[in-house]
Amino acid sequence: MPYEWTPDHQTLGTLPDQATTEPLIRLDIWPHRSMPNAGFKAAIWVMFLAGCLPVLAFIGTAAFWVLLAGLLITLAALWTALRLSDRERLREELLIWPDKVILTHWTTKNLRKEWQANPYWIKLHLRAEGGPVNQYLTLYSSTTDKGRAVELAAFLSPEERQTLHQNLTYVLSQLKSR
Repeated sequence: MPYEWTPDHQTLGTLPDQATTEPLIRLDIWPHRSMPNAGFKAAIWVMFLAGCLPVLAFIGTAAFWVLLAGLLITLAALWTALRLSDRERLREELLIWPDKVILTHWTTKNLRKEWQANPYWIKLHLRAEGGPVNQYLTLYSSTTDKGRAVELAAFLSPEERQTLHQNLTYVLSQLKSR
């Protein structure tokens, strides 16, 4: 799944109360990435080698330079398109302390949005239908931002949001029972 608990959320019940600045638990969420760096490099190399085959037949002629320039422009366009489509900057981070929760969302343009609340007052809502996406997951706290609800992991699949809802419900219930 494209999210990770640090440490594992199942161990939250065994963790001691911390009075440090470090959070008890951290949740990192990111969208699916269709092409990791290894795949990106492989695609560029395959395109380069496949493009070189017809160009090599024209070595020693003026057409060689024209075809080579076309190959390099095509490679540059492919490189740019693949890098622009990579949503590596889009991610969310949920930091949980015994007395506060901070949700930070980074957009694809690397803009940072932050939301804070007390975990005791947080309510999770999972709307099966009627939201912008199926299984729309939101966090709500009546004590912050005039009761504003914030979305969580809208870029995940509906099944992943359901699982995340169950995991987050468990974590919040563990915090409230301390």
